[in-house]
Amino acid sequence: MSRALSACLLLLAIAYPSIACCPAPPLGDWVVNADQTVIMLWDPAAKKQHFIRKASFQSEADDFGFLIPSPSKPELAESGNEAFGLLHEVTAPRIVYRPRNPQGGGCNLGCSIDEPKSVVTAAAGPAVRVLEEKEVAGFNATVLEADNTAVLVEWLKDNGYAYSPEVAAWAQPYVDQNWKITALKVAKRADSQETQTVQAGALRLSFDTDQPLFPYREPDYAQLAAGNAKHTQALAEQQRLLRIYFVSNARYQGDLTPAQPWTGKVAWAGKLEEMQRTRLLDLLKLPSETGPAEFYLTEFEDQWPYKVAPADVYFAEATTQTDVRRPDVYVQRDGSSDIGLIALVLLAFMPLLLRRQ
Repeated sequence: MSRALSACLLLLAIAYPSIACCPAPPLGDWVVNADQTVIMLWDPAAKKQHFIRKASFQSEADDFGFLIPSPSKPELAESGNEAFGLLHEVTAPRIVYRPRNPQGGGCNLGCSIDEPKSVVTAAAGPAVRVLEEKEVAGFNATVLEADNTAVLVEWLKDNGYAYSPEVAAWAQPYVDQNWKITALKVAKRADSQETQTVQAGALRLSFDTDQPLFPYREPDYAQLAAGNAKHTQALAEQQRLLRIYFVSNARYQGDLTPAQPWTGKVAWAGKLEEMQRTRLLDLLKLPSETGPAEFYLTEFEDQWPYKVAPADVYFAEATTQTDVRRPDVYVQRDGSSDIGLIALVLLAFMPLLLRRQ
């Protein structure tokens, strides 16, 4: 492989990097959602969404929790990280080799390690109901149902989660619609203490819904950072990427509100081969009959701004079903590189040819 090819592949790896929730650090610490990559598998016949999240957080806290809303009680399970690598390879740009031209050109909440417990209230009064507790994918997960935000806040306080008015505002629309809240706790790994980045494990939430969605709302980070010049500047300078691999029966599009369109763009769209479908379900630890018989993948990239979103992102079949591909990556190499590569191949196979003779 020529030096030019090696350099080009290195640049490609840098340029093409390998859910929303309410992040939740000890009181006074700082946690915001960083880059996030998710896989959403939507079964339109069963009205079921499988949501697999792989996220990182910028955090000053050694341990923290976060909250994920869903319209119905989710099934929680560990999912394979390898599935993200598979889809990354499927949607990567095609590398085209050509001879060299001699002329040139061309939500913050703190958490402790205490075991979660439900709020004890009078039977007739509003309450928080713990629907499920389990250890999954390295998380301590608790699925909650709250009658109002006041009792939800009390539960968060009693179970080691710090509270802020911004978190209550974030939870209000979900509680009003009787959504379920999954509370998770995660600890920072020992090897990430210096980078202040927490890599959470791949967690799958499967739930019933009339329409597939991405919970796009977040707490008001600007309010949380108010009075802290360092955090305010970090929000202004921070760049993050939300990548969604949306798998279903056709190409889909995401919508926020008519007045404020979603900023996500389609980077790749096309049908998956049967072998890729089988492999993906196997890596996600889902049964082979999950979802439609043929998978169509739509990959979205969103330069996710640190602003309060007016709604969540809902998905529907796109008005256009045209396939989309990333632009080809052209790699130039001169004739001597080609001759050298052929010589290396012949040299590698020479012992085999001699033995056959």
